[in-house]
Amino acid sequence: MKMANYILSILRTQSMIVFSWGFHQPTTITDGLKFKVQGFKYRGWVVVTYNHGADLFDITLTDLSGGVVQEIEGVYFDELVGIIDDVVERTHDYQNRVKSEYSLL
Repeated sequence: MKMANYILSILRTQSMIVFSWGFHQPTTITDGLKFKVQGFKYRGWVVVTYNHGADLFDITLTDLSGGVVQEIEGVYFDELVGIIDDVVERTHDYQNRVKSEYSLL
């Protein structure tokens, strides 16, 4: 529970970015946190676990059925939001996609 809260506190430091992922259903897991996202690039589960041996975080993207889509190992706490943003949300034409997405509303 403590590690999940710590990861949430890291994510909250950049809450606008985190909420742009469609962040929802945060769930405590052993040594970490998992949550669902609905980004431009990826929709599914993001699993963040603390790697005790390296004193770093590992990120695993899984589809809704639990199949591994991508694994990223050795992430420093201050890079966590940026790396997740790169694989979930940020695209080369991000600004244009945001404008076109919200012009339809």
